[in-house]
Amino acid sequence: MFRKISVAGKMEPLMGVLSHLQVIEIGSSAATSYCARLFADFGADVQKVEPPSGDPLRRSAPLTPGGQSTWFAFLNFNKSSIIIDATEPGALARLAALIESCDILIDGREVDSADCPTVDIAAIRQRCPGLIYLEANWFGREGPYAGFATTDSTVRALAGLVKLVGPLEGPPLHAPDFQTGIIAGLWGFIAAASSIVARMRGGRGRWWSLSIFEANLAPAEYHMFEAFARGDVMRRIGINRFWPTFPAGIYETKKGWLGVTTLTQAQWRAFCDMLGLSELRDDPALVLNEGRLLNVEQIERQFMPRLKARTAPEWFAEGLKRKIPIVPVPEVPDLLQDTEKIARGAIVPVLLGEEQGLTAGSMQRLTLTPPRRGGKVPAPGEQQDFANSRKHLTGSASGSSGSIDTGRQPLQGVRVIDFSMGWAGPLCTRTLADLGADVIKIEAIQYPDWWRGVDRHPDYVIGQIYEKTPSFCIMNRNKRGITLNLKRPQGLALAKRLLAAADIVVGNYSVDVLPKLGLGYDVLKTINPRLVMMSMSAFGTNSVHRDCRAYGSTLEQGSGLPSVIGRTDGPPVMSHVAFGDSLGGLNGCAAVLIALIHARNTGQGQFIDLAQVECMMPFAAPWIIAQSVGGTLPERYGNRHPQFVPHGCFRCAGEDDWIMIAATDEDMWRRLAGLIGRPDWATDVSLRSAEARRSIEDLIERSIEAWTLTRDADQAMSVLQAARVAAGVARLPIDLLNDRHLGSRGFLQEVERAFIGLHPQPSMPIREDAWPYAIRTAAPTLGQHNREILSGLLGLSEGDIAQLEREGIIGTKILSEEELAGTRKVSSS
Repeated sequence: MFRKISVAGKMEPLMGVLSHLQVIEIGSSAATSYCARLFADFGADVQKVEPPSGDPLRRSAPLTPGGQSTWFAFLNFNKSSIIIDATEPGALARLAALIESCDILIDGREVDSADCPTVDIAAIRQRCPGLIYLEANWFGREGPYAGFATTDSTVRALAGLVKLVGPLEGPPLHAPDFQTGIIAGLWGFIAAASSIVARMRGGRGRWWSLSIFEANLAPAEYHMFEAFARGDVMRRIGINRFWPTFPAGIYETKKGWLGVTTLTQAQWRAFCDMLGLSELRDDPALVLNEGRLLNVEQIERQFMPRLKARTAPEWFAEGLKRKIPIVPVPEVPDLLQDTEKIARGAIVPVLLGEEQGLTAGSMQRLTLTPPRRGGKVPAPGEQQDFANSRKHLTGSASGSSGSIDTGRQPLQGVRVIDFSMGWAGPLCTRTLADLGADVIKIEAIQYPDWWRGVDRHPDYVIGQIYEKTPSFCIMNRNKRGITLNLKRPQGLALAKRLLAAADIVVGNYSVDVLPKLGLGYDVLKTINPRLVMMSMSAFGTNSVHRDCRAYGSTLEQGSGLPSVIGRTDGPPVMSHVAFGDSLGGLNGCAAVLIALIHARNTGQGQFIDLAQVECMMPFAAPWIIAQSVGGTLPERYGNRHPQFVPHGCFRCAGEDDWIMIAATDEDMWRRLAGLIGRPDWATDVSLRSAEARRSIEDLIERSIEAWTLTRDADQAMSVLQAARVAAGVARLPIDLLNDRHLGSRGFLQEVERAFIGLHPQPSMPIREDAWPYAIRTAAPTLGQHNREILSGLLGLSEGDIAQLEREGIIGTKILSEEELAGTRKVSSS
């Protein structure tokens, strides 16, 4: 048993799904800290090994009035702390004994050793073959970038997550630190949790390597492969403006800020009608996003003043009526007063020594076995008062010899039914498929996955253009695909037969869609009590915003993150056109793995109520803590940094070439100063601290830019890295297709598929070998596996299948508008 802290401070008993696990965390990195905290959220006994001076992240800004790091607090509450002094006799033996007694070792020493004793992990694994080991590093052990001096922001620059953000003129604008750690930590948790599933069937432990750089390509995948299909068409077009959708940004109202997205023609027309702008609505040049992107300034000049006539909540209410994806953009104080988020556990209490505050909770919203609601940040050396049961699951003991998983992916034998469309849900299920699960994607010829780019015009249908969209192909590889018309009794009955033998079902429709079809959890749990069902809605099944239309942009807008990005005197700033999609997918994958572990252990399935907007809140968590403890929000720094001076994005010689540079300590500052021709700064004792350098930060930045302007970005990065100065070129997504580091590591795999031929696919950033898992199959064409599944799994005859085809229950081509109208008449009759 362990305890949770309620908002009122009352301690309540709660059993954790993962309370049978002991996790040891060594080294220091945001990625490994967040990975380990996800285990702690669900009851694992997480022991964090620190040096006598504490984890270096304990000194990361922003700080509370009492001097506690809010980032460290968010990454580490509900863990225990063990101090091991590497200089003391017996330190190594003590650490080795800890590791040998644990189930999972999470290792961040390649990012920062944190004075951890050097320990022979390979030898320990020989003695403990059941040990699950995850090591994180910035770029992987091999490749041109391996060994780079780096920071969170330089990695995001290299990953294509900076250059498209910010004003049209001047440097790109990037978000504060630790975004890389949140994303990579999720990937690390997915690797380790899938290994637990594999170990439960008697397998060995696994050794995973996690590349933080590659992990952060998940939000960039969409842009990368659109660039593959369309060429070099993406550029930075202004704050809160993003290719290929407009508007998809944040705008000022009479009171508050409003997030707006109009992806479809109907949404654009409804938005114009709402604002009384019939001339924009009826302009044929503005019907499509491509036309609107060519007229951004003209359009905004007309609608921005009209938005100031009403408040953000008033526009939100109006948008709900008109089915427009618009949402108020909260600031941090708004999140702290959001009773719904507090009730759901998206905002939870946290204790930092003598200080008490609030922060973002666990976003994996399992309803039967929920996560801890808040907790305490351990002081150095402090053990939390949790009684760990240490009951190993069958076949999970550290001494397990099981060799049955040699060459097997961890989720082989797991079956997933995938009702999801677009990005978030398919990324979740693609990750399960990449890890070996049998994922069966269900579409309908009447309503296929909208990321196929479905258009009902005859040329589009006859030419099967919907089979040629790169985004769909990227998100749906390694899956089998069938079509079923779920609005017809025959199709619904077949879906239920598939679900009766499944482990997991995932849907990201609006909250009422599957229940109205007769596929709600109340029905499915009677068919299959072991089934894990996840709803990936935008705001949650019972949210007051449950009917709000939403895209990945809406999720970021509604999360609170934009309010901490940019300059104090500027607007809230989005950092991606659809950031929420990839984060929703990764959090969803983590959630179903936790529930699967519980189901395999107990025979109990459960419902997961994932709200994708909440999945973005960890990025704002430190500011939530700072505001709740200190009463004021820390300063927004723009491209600067609260600890590192200098830190920023600097112009290079090429057209729109930029490089991110940071001096993270005194030695790096001295090397940088000498490199840019200011040896006097390098020897000036008055400039040894970052705070001292802040007084001349403008001058330092001008001097750096005078140096970078004489070099192209890659040349500048090479020179800086040779001097061990943290630097990363601000890449465009298209650049990543030919990135020399990714190429050296085999990250992009060539896959052959009908209709599009040979095309690149991204690998997972987690690997058990020098090379990533090979992609087994390309994304299915529409209905490609109808016969294979209906005959092989469900035992239908050829005659049965032919009858289903004649009746339009299954098929391999989408319907035209005329054909679709005909099926609607049949369904209604």
